Amino acid sequence: MNKLLIISKEKGKYLSLFEQSDLPDLEICHDLRKADIILADPPLITDLLNQCERVEWLQSTFSGIDALVQPHLRQDYDLTNVKGIFGQQISEYVLGYCIQYFRHFTQYAKQQNERQWQPHSYTSLSNKTMVILGTGSIGCYLSVTAKALGFTVYGINRSGIPPKESPFDQVFHITEINTAFKQADVIVSTLPKTEQTIDLLNTVTLNHGNGALLFNVGRGEVLDNYGLLHALENKTISHAFLDVFINEPLSQECPYWCHPNITVTPHIAAISFPEQVFDQFSINYLRWRDGFSLLNLIDFDKGY
Repeated sequence: MNKLLIISKEKGKYLSLFEQSDLPDLEICHDLRKADIILADPPLITDLLNQCERVEWLQSTFSGIDALVQPHLRQDYDLTNVKGIFGQQISEYVLGYCIQYFRHFTQYAKQQNERQWQPHSYTSLSNKTMVILGTGSIGCYLSVTAKALGFTVYGINRSGIPPKESPFDQVFHITEINTAFKQADVIVSTLPKTEQTIDLLNTVTLNHGNGALLFNVGRGEVLDNYGLLHALENKTISHAFLDVFINEPLSQECPYWCHPNITVTPHIAAISFPEQVFDQFSINYLRWRDGFSLLNLIDFDKGY
């Protein structure tokens, strides 16, 4: 019998889902040293890994597994994350804020409080250009939804090769980032944290923003703080919508809180709903049990 250990803030929900499932040859375990399989929130399991003597496979409940791929941590097990479930939520976040910004909805809310009748000229999303850093499942989903609202959408990745059945109008190699940014009305980073992506959005690259909106919904480490503030001051970036940060929660002393051209949200652009995570876990468990390769397997060397 395979033994499953669940370590998550949503443990109660996952236990309920497990009880409703009919996964064969699997039982819940409450002993770190006896678990073969772990379903866990990365921040909660990191410091316990060395106690998991028998673990063969760890299923992250998050997409982001940065906490588990640090070089000082053990890597003698299979690590998988969740994918393909965040595109809808990210699209709602990015496009919702785009509509709010270009249609002045925040301004009208203020005017209502003041009983002020004052229309403002606005622009439509149609015929604007969005540049998405990252052409994985989230980037592709966002491209489809953005194009449905009239955007031209460019992707940026490290190969310059479009994904299969690409939804992008064009895909740029990462070395062409400045060229892509010059054409952007909206820039969205969905990138993971890797050695190649840390501080990729910096003074040099953001200087080519041409007044674009910037969204960071990937990883906080991709954005250089000084580079962002410099770009906002020089108006190469008009407004930044930030949902991820190097340190979370964001420090009370951080200048982002009171900057008029920065919107801060507390890492809520897309969350892992237990039902969706458990569906992916269940599929992977059957593959693992029957000796097939796991889906969404993490390459420890690449960090994703």
